[in-house]
Amino acid sequence: MSARSEPDEVLDCRGQRCPLPVINLARRLPELPVGAVVRVLADDPAAAVDIPAWCRMRGQEFVGAATTAGSPGYDVRRTR
Repeated sequence: MSARSEPDEVLDCRGQRCPLPVINLARRLPELPVGAVVRVLADDPAAAVDIPAWCRMRGQEFVGAATTAGSPGYDVRRTR
C-alpha cells in the first residue's frame, strides 16, 4: 500500500469551517517528523482549495485528495 492510502496521522477537522482546517494543519505538521504524511479530514468545500494553496505557500507537499470513511481528506507530506 502507498503512503497515500496509509497516512502517518489523521487530523479530523470535519465540521470546521475555513480557515480552521488549515490552522489546525499548520499547528500539527511541525510536530511530525520530516517525511510524515498527515491526512486532514475536512468537509468544508473550501478545504479543497485552501489546503493545496497552503502547501504551496509553506513549501510542503500536497500529496492529493483521499477519502476516509466516506469523508473527504487531503494528504500533506512534511518536507522540512
